[in-house]
Amino acid sequence: MVSKQKILIVDDDNNIAELIALYLTKECFETKIVNDGEEALKEFRKFQPDLIILDLMLPGIDGYQVCREIRHSSDVPIIMLSAKGETFDKVLGLELGADDYMIKPFDSKELVARVRAVLRRFQVKQPAPVSNEKCVRYPDLVINLTNYAVTYMGKQIDMPPKELELLYFLAASPNQVFTREQLLDHIWGYEYIGDTRTVDVHIKRLREKIKDNPAWSIATVWGIGYKFEVKNQ
Repeated sequence: MVSKQKILIVDDDNNIAELIALYLTKECFETKIVNDGEEALKEFRKFQPDLIILDLMLPGIDGYQVCREIRHSSDVPIIMLSAKGETFDKVLGLELGADDYMIKPFDSKELVARVRAVLRRFQVKQPAPVSNEKCVRYPDLVINLTNYAVTYMGKQIDMPPKELELLYFLAASPNQVFTREQLLDHIWGYEYIGDTRTVDVHIKRLREKIKDNPAWSIATVWGIGYKFEVKNQ
């Protein structure tokens, strides 16, 4: 018998949390509800969920800090919930490692669809055992997709999976221009319910960690998208 996928629901409004649990239970997910950030971190370790639905406005430790703490040790998918629809809040959530962001109030069918889409993307990106290492090398930069590692200037760089996948995808096709829509399709999957700003956020984070090199750079092609530019030496 196939075990149910587990969803940890973190929301201080128990009515909303129970409503989400009801929707997901009907879709054959196993759910667990907690109402504050500290309990969320404890239950994350005990429950070992396949996905976390995380409200931002929590008593004590807020959702941003919970996300930050979880990302220190795990790539478990996280969907953030918030009554705040400002671009800054969405961008901050994505920068901290959230996989998606929903604004309250939300439609139950859309929530279930996003949960399924995020879980599909996460399962697809898990590296399968392969005989040939997926790796690209440039001066001062090695991107290994097989073991999800990036070495820059001789040091290993901590990088969330989607940032690494985006960097690898660009670097594996040097000087080829990709639109934001193409990058969304390749990295996040066509089921992704979001906008192209997600790509811009991840490129910004990559540039903060990986500075341009005399031999290569992550280049913006204005009005189109991005490319990994390799320069003639």
